[in-house]
Amino acid sequence: MRHAKAGRRLGRTTSHRIAMFRNMVTSLLQHEKITTTDAKAKELRPIAEKMITLGKRGDLHAVRQAAAYIRDKKVVTKLFESLAPRYKERSGGYTRIIKLGIRPGDNANVSILELVEEQVGQKPVKKTAAKRTAKTVAVKEVATAAVTETASALLEEASPVSAEVSDPSETCEAKAD
Repeated sequence: MRHAKAGRRLGRTTSHRIAMFRNMVTSLLQHEKITTTDAKAKELRPIAEKMITLGKRGDLHAVRQAAAYIRDKKVVTKLFESLAPRYKERSGGYTRIIKLGIRPGDNANVSILELVEEQVGQKPVKKTAAKRTAKTVAVKEVATAAVTETASALLEEASPVSAEVSDPSETCEAKAD
């Protein structure tokens, strides 16, 4: 039993799995997007995040650690010169997994693992939301005023209750014989 054993084995030997992840991280950093199965994407994400964190550190030891894992030296250069400055202000969450569905051949769940593009900063306050709330408040006030006017008009039109009591048989159309 595999109780308390973290990580997916993915049906491969340890050396094959490590080599596959090294190739996939190299491809992800080179192309900034790869298509793979969900299980592989979930296992690859922390490794890719660690490589980008090494790139953000930027010292010689980090360069050597990244070069020991990434297979292509040009990709290591790209990591430290262009990718790491892009994520300088972001503290984690450099990748995104987008699920595509199932693969027709073997019914495997397929997804895209890609690097996040947008820069992190303060989110601008949406002006449309403020306009909507102001518009909603104005509409509610108008509706409330219309309801109160209608109710007061109905009360004025209503005749006062008469004190006379009439015989119900006189007003009924069907009389008993």
